[in-house]
Amino acid sequence: MGFAAALWGQAANAEKRGGAERKIKVLPIPALGYSPETKTYFGAIGLFNIDWYQDSITRKSNAKVEFNYTLNQQLVLEQEWNYFSKAERWFTDGLIHTSEYPDFYYGVGANTSAQSELLFASIRSVVRLGLYRNMGRQVFLGGGIRYVNFEGVTPETLGLFQEVKDGNNVGIRAAVFQDSRNNLLNPTKGHYYLVELEQNFSRRNYFIFKLDLRKYHQFQSGFVFSNRIYNSFVTNRPNFYDYSMIGGDRLVRGYLLGRYRNNHVSTVQTELRTPMRWKMGLAFIGGISSVYDDWNTFYAVAHPNYGLGLRVLMDQKDNVNFRVDYVLGDGSNSGLYISFGESF
Repeated sequence: MGFAAALWGQAANAEKRGGAERKIKVLPIPALGYSPETKTYFGAIGLFNIDWYQDSITRKSNAKVEFNYTLNQQLVLEQEWNYFSKAERWFTDGLIHTSEYPDFYYGVGANTSAQSELLFASIRSVVRLGLYRNMGRQVFLGGGIRYVNFEGVTPETLGLFQEVKDGNNVGIRAAVFQDSRNNLLNPTKGHYYLVELEQNFSRRNYFIFKLDLRKYHQFQSGFVFSNRIYNSFVTNRPNFYDYSMIGGDRLVRGYLLGRYRNNHVSTVQTELRTPMRWKMGLAFIGGISSVYDDWNTFYAVAHPNYGLGLRVLMDQKDNVNFRVDYVLGDGSNSGLYISFGESF
C-alpha cells in the first residue's frame, strides 16, 4: 500500500497550500450497498486525481483506494492506479487486491442454469503491474505481470463443480495500445485501442488474448456517444476464475461478474450520456454479448443488457463524475453500480 500512502501524504501537503493549483485532489465518498453474495456492505472510496506536472502535454493521472466490509465479516481492500510520467513518455497501471469474499459460480457455458448456482468462499489476492513506453502518436508499447491466488476455496455444496478449488497463476503479458482519450476517468472524445497477449503459467498453461476497442464522440449539443467492442480469447482449460466472462462494472453491466463464462467472450457496449444540467446528467446504457467455446457457437446465445445511469459532477475543473447505474440483463439478472468515473 506504499503508493496509496505516498498519495495521502502528498495530498495532505497539497490541501495545506489550497487554491486551484493543487497537484493532487482527493474525492472521498462513503460506500453503502447490498449484493446477493455479501448482503449489506459498507466502506469508503478515495479517488486521487493527479495533475503532477501541470502542463498542456501530460494528461491527468488517477488512483483509487477502496475498502469494503460486510455484515458477514467479509473484507475487500483494493488499490488501483493509472499514471503518466512527464510529457507522457511512460505510462504505468496497476492493481493490488486482497479480499476474503463469497462469490457465485454457475459453471462454464453460454446458457448455464441459475439452478446450478454454487456459493463458495475464498481468500484471494491479485497483483497486476504494467509499464509502457510512448512510441509516438500516443502509441504505447510494453507489458507487465499478473499474479492471482485463490486459497481456502470452500464450496457450499461439495462435488458440484470439481474445478472450483484452490489455484494460482502467473501471467506475463505484452501489449500495444493507442490512447487519445481526453480524460481517463470521463472521456468525451478520442479513442482507446488495445491488443494484448498474456502467457499464463499454472497447473495447465494457457494464453489470454484481448482486443479492446473504444471510441468516444461529443456532439455540439453536448451529448457524448461512447462505444466499446471487447473480445477475450482463452486457450486450453484455465483455472475456473480465469475464463473469459461477462458481468461486473468494467465488462458487461447487468450481470454478476462471471455469471456466464467460457473460453471466449465478445461484446458490444454503447452508452449515450446527456449534457450536464445543474451538475447532473443521465446515461442510457445498452449492449449485447456472446459467450462461446468456438466460432460454431458464436451465435448460439446472445445476452443483452440495458439500463439507465445518473451522473453527478464532483469536480468541474477536472471533469470527474460520480456514477450510479442500474442495468438489466436477461432473465432475472441485474446490477446496481456506484463508482467514480465511467465504466469504459
